[in-house]
Parts: sequence; C-alpha cells; structure tokens
Amino acid sequence: MGRIIFYEERNFQGRSYDCSSDCSDITMHLSHCNSCRVENGCFVVYDRSNFTGNQIFLRRGEYSDVQRMSSMMGMGMTMMETIRSCRMIPMHRGQFRMRIYERENFGGQMHELMDDCESLQDRYRMSDCQSCNVMDGHWLMFEQPNYRGRMMYLRPGEYRSMRDMGMSTMMRISSIKHIADMC
Repeated sequence: MGRIIFYEERNFQGRSYDCSSDCSDITMHLSHCNSCRVENGCFVVYDRSNFTGNQIFLRRGEYSDVQRMSSMMGMGMTMMETIRSCRMIPMHRGQFRMRIYERENFGGQMHELMDDCESLQDRYRMSDCQSCNVMDGHWLMFEQPNYRGRMMYLRPGEYRSMRDMGMSTMMRISSIKHIADMC
C-alpha cells in the first residue's frame, strides 16, 4: 500500500495531508503543495486537478521543493508550481505489454512492446506515437529519448489520442519505460 504526505510549504513545512490512494483535488485538503514525502509505493503527481497537466513520477523519498524537483527532472520551461492531484501506482507483478501506433485511433505503423524503449526512432524508425493500447502493466511515456523530458503515466486501457489526455503541449513520444521494480 502506498503512502504520500503533502506539505503546503517547501522543506516539509506548514499544514500537511496524508494520502494513501488517488486524490483528484489536493486543494480540498491544502491551499497549495510545495513539498512531499513518499513513505511507501509509487505515485504520479499532476500540476492540475483531475489527473491532468504536467506529471512527475515519484517513488519512496523526500521531495523538499516541487519547483526544483520538476526542473531537475528535465521538464524545462514548464515547471510544476504546485501539486494539485495524485495517482497511486498499484504493484504489478506480471508481464508488461502494450501496442503503440504511429497515428491516432490505432492507425499507421504498429509495434508491440514488452520492455523499455530508449528511442522509438532508433528501434522502430517511428518518429512519434499518437495512440496505444496498454494490455498489461503500467508505463511511462517520455517526450525525449532516454526517458527524459515531460512524461505521461499510462495504466491498462485504450488510448485513442495522446492529445486528449491533458498533455496537449507534449510534442511527441520518444521513449517508453514500464514501471517494474521501481516501486
């Protein structure tokens, strides 16, 4: 079971909110969130309510400054100013499998992944991924090769359009990593 504690101020100061599940709106508990501590498990935090906006993957550890943390994770110009929602990532012990498609609505070139892919361009000569079907496991998609830049968390399900997932500013998917042994 996961557990994350959110704090209003940097360096774990101010009021706190203890969370062990998904939370679609942290502002119902705190006016803002500038630091957090992951006690157990893994979480994805979002800078907007309802699991939208920029995302950061967090595993067990202390995160004393949300803005500093987002710049260190290669988010560049779109730094996270505060955390507004979070998803707990459940443990997955089985296989990992997803199909990625070059175009929206499962069109164009298709490839099946069962492991990490540092560069879609290098491995498949595929410049982008616009839709996918996650059949097994939980995955992270990254904007740049080698798991850098802005990221998007995907759980099992069909994703007909990556643009419809609250990441409209994400230019392209360049690398993909499954979440195994990370939590």
